[in-house]
Amino acid sequence: MTKPIRVVLAGINGRMGRLSSRIIADNADFDLAGAIGRPGSSYIGKDVGEVIQYELMSVVVSDNVAAAMNNADVLLDFTVASSSVEHARIAIQNGVRPVIGTSGISDEAAAELSKLAASKQLGALIVPNFSLGAVVMMEFARQAGNFFENVEIIEMHHTRKLDAPSGTAMHTVKKLASTGTLFNRKEVDEHELLPGARGASAQNGVRVHSLRLPGLISHQEVIFGSPGELLTIKHDSFNTDCFVTGIRLALNAVMHLSSLQVGLDKIMRWNDHSVSVPEPTKSIH
Repeated sequence: MTKPIRVVLAGINGRMGRLSSRIIADNADFDLAGAIGRPGSSYIGKDVGEVIQYELMSVVVSDNVAAAMNNADVLLDFTVASSSVEHARIAIQNGVRPVIGTSGISDEAAAELSKLAASKQLGALIVPNFSLGAVVMMEFARQAGNFFENVEIIEMHHTRKLDAPSGTAMHTVKKLASTGTLFNRKEVDEHELLPGARGASAQNGVRVHSLRLPGLISHQEVIFGSPGELLTIKHDSFNTDCFVTGIRLALNAVMHLSSLQVGLDKIMRWNDHSVSVPEPTKSIH
């Protein structure tokens, strides 16, 4: 029998941390080896099950990052960008494979972690979105970007989201950039009566608009326009259930990688409609 993958979870008290705790507890393929909480938090020293209001798991939440990673195979991180990067550095240096679900990771930080992972021949993942539907939405947008020259992204999230644009929107921008198209060429000299009314503009010309409202969870529309038609590619997350398959996939897949990959799409087989783990790869592109 294959030994379960030992996972240490950072960001235990957040929405995604709570979900992941239950996924790990309910799946024989995984074993919760440790839990990391924000220093000074009231739940430090408590059993994970008590924190997430679930059955006791005999794992205590720690604020000692390095110690929590003892005997772990994978770090699953849902903290904030700066903490995630530091946690990933510690993980890689200790032979633990990081799976970062935190948005807002800069290109510079990703490049640094990629270099560090390569030096250790260790798998790592940065996942902007664990929803398979969102991944397919971004891939469809990339394909459409080969045929349209005008596109804008509208991403919508709850009011407690820290970063804007979202990691999903930024990853969509990068996938559109891979087409080599310069989008939204100017036809007039626009004048914004309110600064930012036209949204943010990426280097490849893609416009991004971020909405933050109560009642929203996680939603994105990629709208392409050409004379006489619009193409809208839309994805909605209504609860955290849509992330379960992606989290399980990432935890399994990272064990078979030997470098850092960005995006769940990198570990999906598009040609046979499968979400099985691919052969090890050594490029983040």
